[in-house]
Amino acid sequence: MIAEVLEVPEELSARVPAEQRGSGLGRDAVRLMVSRGAAEVGHHAFAELPDLLAAGDVLVVNTSRTLPAAVDGRVGDGRGRGEPVVVHFSTRADRRHPAGRAVAGLWAVELRTPDGRGSTRPRAGGPAGTVVRLPGRARLVLEAPVDPGGVRLWWARVAGARVPELMRLHGRPIRYGYTDRDQPLAAYQTVFAVDSPGGGSAEMPSAARPFTADLVARLVGRGVQFAPISLHTGVASAEAFEPPYPERFVVPPATAWLVNAVRARRRAARRAGGPARGGSGGRVIAVGTTAVRALESATGADGRVRAVAGWTDLVVTPERGVRTVDGLLTGLHEPTASHLLMLEAVASATAGGEALRRAYAAAVQRRYLWHEFGDLHLLLPG
Repeated sequence: MIAEVLEVPEELSARVPAEQRGSGLGRDAVRLMVSRGAAEVGHHAFAELPDLLAAGDVLVVNTSRTLPAAVDGRVGDGRGRGEPVVVHFSTRADRRHPAGRAVAGLWAVELRTPDGRGSTRPRAGGPAGTVVRLPGRARLVLEAPVDPGGVRLWWARVAGARVPELMRLHGRPIRYGYTDRDQPLAAYQTVFAVDSPGGGSAEMPSAARPFTADLVARLVGRGVQFAPISLHTGVASAEAFEPPYPERFVVPPATAWLVNAVRARRRAARRAGGPARGGSGGRVIAVGTTAVRALESATGADGRVRAVAGWTDLVVTPERGVRTVDGLLTGLHEPTASHLLMLEAVASATAGGEALRRAYAAAVQRRYLWHEFGDLHLLLPG
């Protein structure tokens, strides 16, 4: 594991979006580290991405829109001022949630303590029955922990307001302490984000943030195709190696068809003795770990992608492997993040975990920036 050999200095946290780091900079003014199998790690500007891909490659992108999911509240029944908290609204369950119909209509929430600098610090939730007063005379009541052994995320019932309207009127983007200041919601939307009734992500699918309309046009001009999925993310896992929770996702029929067709053409080229790796095109490259989770959740043991809408509790690990994804464009993750197991699964398909450890060591040495406003890492077959 990377956590055993690597420590990321605090100063490598990206504190503001790229476009705020200097005059004339855009979202794409970030760096891009490239891992190709067992080859040496490459270092590029993100704007060079069209030169690193080939005609026929497919980028699978998450179209989920980021929600203003942080709302101020106070713990208590109203007889006193109460303890100030910030409620992070994560996910609303429906009848198809893996936890069963008992949680239908409830929200998974995390209560955080304001740190006095505009951000928050961790706070244990509970106990059951705890009341949080919200703006507009709304009330939230904690019912049970999402994980029976956990204290961070709780199922909660909200009365007196519809949560989407509550967020629209009183919410702001979730922000963590490594950032310098609050940012407008627009700073947390990607160029691929679309409105989805009842959908949206508590936190931005950040691997797609550096894409601009101009860069997308350049990629399309090079013959790179885009395949949309949606996976509505909950709040990030704060504990070391904490697995992701169930999340709602959709893989539409057009995306399933395109990915299957591209993979079939690539297999046919290999059988005919054509180039099978490298820059020959026809690679399925997920933009972000959310795209991997959605696409792999829709892929059967036979390797075919099916159109599907529902919930996924899939955790992609090196042992499970990947069935559809050939490459991954992603941010840089904390060494203890469970997402690194997914990266190892993608890397193991071509070169093994050592290549990933080598890339992360290079990222620290070359002062790459971490987190949602940071630099990117592209893993490709050798």
